[in-house]
Amino acid sequence: MILEAIDIGKSFGEVRALDGVSLKLQAQKTHALLGENGAGKSTLVKCLMGYYRPDNGQILLHQKEQEINSPQQATRLGLGMVYQHFTLIPNMSIAENIVLSRANLPRIIDWQAEIRTLESKMTGMPFQFDLRRKVRELAVGEKQKVEIIKQLLLDTKILILDEPTSVLTPTEADEVLGKIHLLTQQQKLTVLMITHKFREVMQFADQVTVLRKGRFVATAPVSEVNPQILSSMMVGGEAINKLPERETYSNPGIKLEIRRLTIHNDQALAAVKDLDLKVAEGEIVGIVGVSGNGQKQLVEVLTGQRQAESGQILAHDAEFVPSQTAITRHKFYCLPEEPLKNACVGNLSVADNLVLRKFNRPPFIKWRWLIRRAAIRRNAAELVQKYKVRTPGPDQPIAALSGGNIQRVVLARELAQEISILVVSNPCFGLDFKAVADIRAQLLAARNHGAAILLLSEDLDEILELSDRFYIISGGQLVYQTTPAAANLNTIGQYMAGH
Repeated sequence: MILEAIDIGKSFGEVRALDGVSLKLQAQKTHALLGENGAGKSTLVKCLMGYYRPDNGQILLHQKEQEINSPQQATRLGLGMVYQHFTLIPNMSIAENIVLSRANLPRIIDWQAEIRTLESKMTGMPFQFDLRRKVRELAVGEKQKVEIIKQLLLDTKILILDEPTSVLTPTEADEVLGKIHLLTQQQKLTVLMITHKFREVMQFADQVTVLRKGRFVATAPVSEVNPQILSSMMVGGEAINKLPERETYSNPGIKLEIRRLTIHNDQALAAVKDLDLKVAEGEIVGIVGVSGNGQKQLVEVLTGQRQAESGQILAHDAEFVPSQTAITRHKFYCLPEEPLKNACVGNLSVADNLVLRKFNRPPFIKWRWLIRRAAIRRNAAELVQKYKVRTPGPDQPIAALSGGNIQRVVLARELAQEISILVVSNPCFGLDFKAVADIRAQLLAARNHGAAILLLSEDLDEILELSDRFYIISGGQLVYQTTPAAANLNTIGQYMAGH
């Protein structure tokens, strides 16, 4: 055993996040860690990395007890982690992010020499990057790849991956995990991988441990389990949400229309080019593509976070310019990617984040200026229960929740209102299969109630399951349109790859 966590306990206030959890990693093996959102997976690995200090229990490294008090100490001990939320510094280059992540730095850094060394070490890595490129220029999927490359370039011996493939295409995911798994087979690396994808567990892991509600359930060799056994371990006897039947609309009206929309990125280059699109009442239109092909900029324009260079957005046949008034009038809502960054205020409570759209309207305000805290708390209690948000209470800062529960909070806020138009970007990023089923059922229910939904996703399976029709985006343009029933996976793969 290269790393052992024994009887680890961790509480946050009255919430027991980990209760006597144990984990043992064999050297040069890939070990998967499964559990629902909020089961304690991220808390456990953050205890291993020194990000949290456990309340009780032991951590053994190479069979010697270690008290790991900081991520820097963990790095010096050969542990590295790719977190679910990015740790990159946006205004620095890729090279600067990698070098400054080292546990020990010289007083004077020879950047040219560092870049030459990193470029040499990058040969044979899963991805290649211009190390001088700024992180703020990268799309979400590219940032995830840089996080993985950063750890490999830092000579990490025990690599912890928290949802490493959530924003990668299936081909990219297989490439990354395949090469990482090859490093374990070559006895160069030990991997602990948090994932919700059973296929990744069965294909790339040697052993698997399941947590449920902060407690250890079981550890088993992957050869002795299957997805049905693992799902049963994860959820116990809880029911899994099923997708509602798809309603049919006759002569539906167009609710969202985009005309010849051109959008520039931060380098004044065209990220989206002359995009035309219509979404009708009771329709889910999907857009699928490799990260970095204009999806991020398109969502930013639709939500008012970026100005378009040219073109027009119409909501209900009227020009739409995003503002609180226009959003309310047109019932035009959004669930963006990276919700903690783009849709929440991290240090505000769950209750406050649930009323960000309407805190200044009745019943949450009295006499036009007095905030009614009791009404805000009642609203939060109702939505937390309905959307199964796991939180110690409505006063908990939303940044303290797991990624999946942050996603549920934002979804609850957007879907709890009467919706006419909904833009959704990677709605199931980093979520377990039960949460994915819940969210997809909610989206399809909104569609059945007449909402026009534009779904941007890098998960082709999600697009095929939810869309009525969908487009492939490549180079900022919609290059191919089809329906799930008529989809040919080889054709789709060629268009997604830019061929």
